[in-house]
Amino acid sequence: MSRLSPASRKALLTLHLVTSLGWLGADLVLLTLGVAGLRGADPAVVYPTAALVVTFLFAPLSVVVWVVGVASSLLTPWGLLRHRWVLVKLILTTAMAGLVLLVLTPNVRAAGELGAAVDARQQIDLVIAPSVSTSVLIVATVLSTYKPWGRLRRAVPAARRPAIAARRP
Repeated sequence: MSRLSPASRKALLTLHLVTSLGWLGADLVLLTLGVAGLRGADPAVVYPTAALVVTFLFAPLSVVVWVVGVASSLLTPWGLLRHRWVLVKLILTTAMAGLVLLVLTPNVRAAGELGAAVDARQQIDLVIAPSVSTSVLIVATVLSTYKPWGRLRRAVPAARRPAIAARRP
């Protein structure tokens, strides 16, 4: 596992922050459009716009955030499977990216094609989904900030490893 120079690590962290904030921003735009649709805004404008946001911003950002996050964990001292908070973020981000690509994107594109014919159930779904994902993104941000729970397993110093191995039956 290669490590990055401090400058490269900061550049990767900056990229991760910018793409993550972009994902959150796109999520809030979808939420705003969904609420506007529920409140009577022109569905022939709202839902095609939401489809454009999902297709060209939200879905690509979900993939970029996941890739940059995995790269950040692998190329920095945090590691991918060293700390519980990193593992939880990986699980949350993987689940969200999967749901964005496999469920949300097709549903919003379908609503975009329907425009004014979007039914009440679809309108509500287009508020609930970004509400939940915004909450998950905020949880991921809190995890990154507070870094709770410690390490997944304690690292054993190299000098003690042979003694531990010798005691095993």
